[in-house]
Amino acid sequence: MEGLVFWAVAGLAAILVGLSKGGLPIVSMLGVPVLALVISPVTAAGLLLPVYVVSDMVGLWAYRREFDKRVLAILVPATTIGVVAGYLTARIVSEEWVTMLVGLIGFVFALNMILRPKLDSEPRPAQVGPGMFWGIITGFVSFVSHSGGPPYQVYTLPLGLRKMVFAGTSTILFAYVNAIKLIPYYMLGQFSAENLHVAVLLMPVAGLAVLAGVRLVKVLPEVFFFRLVTWALLAISLKLIWDASRGIGLIG
Repeated sequence: MEGLVFWAVAGLAAILVGLSKGGLPIVSMLGVPVLALVISPVTAAGLLLPVYVVSDMVGLWAYRREFDKRVLAILVPATTIGVVAGYLTARIVSEEWVTMLVGLIGFVFALNMILRPKLDSEPRPAQVGPGMFWGIITGFVSFVSHSGGPPYQVYTLPLGLRKMVFAGTSTILFAYVNAIKLIPYYMLGQFSAENLHVAVLLMPVAGLAVLAGVRLVKVLPEVFFFRLVTWALLAISLKLIWDASRGIGLIG
């Protein structure tokens, strides 16, 4: 892990992580794929997790007053169950098929939101049953492939949260999820001294990007913000389907 190309790509990945923790879930799943251009995906996931955690700390401070208590009360225990399930099945579950499932869920939901925009004006209450279901899936796929964004958005986008509350709730929830992933990731051998050294160097870059992300969320018009999130969810879901299809061998 050295050379100008590696550090340029790693810096870009850190910026993407920081922007996502600043409230732009649009780029939340791009960090690992970008870094995987120069190192293995498994190494990239392990390297970026400490960067995620430090970025989360900055995001927690920035959004300390902007979150939905009920949504967090439902999703925190649900994602905990999902992370534990991810750890217990980490050695037997195919990451490619999990990625495919997440991509299909996000694609169908985003397409439905785009084709039926009236859903945007009909907020739904935060119900416990659906929240537990999507929260468990969020925690599970976040552990397996850092791809918890689509199932999380399937549950939260229809709730009609204000953009700052939506961004803050997302930041706080995934800060918690990333924190509880540290111990099982360590037990699975995902960290190394070299990884941690590189992660420490990337942390200041990610921290500054968090603040930039918070600023962008504040200035973006609310309708535009949620349209951007929905279209980004569609694009990211298509990429997940493509990556999974290549991994499974459905396409060359």
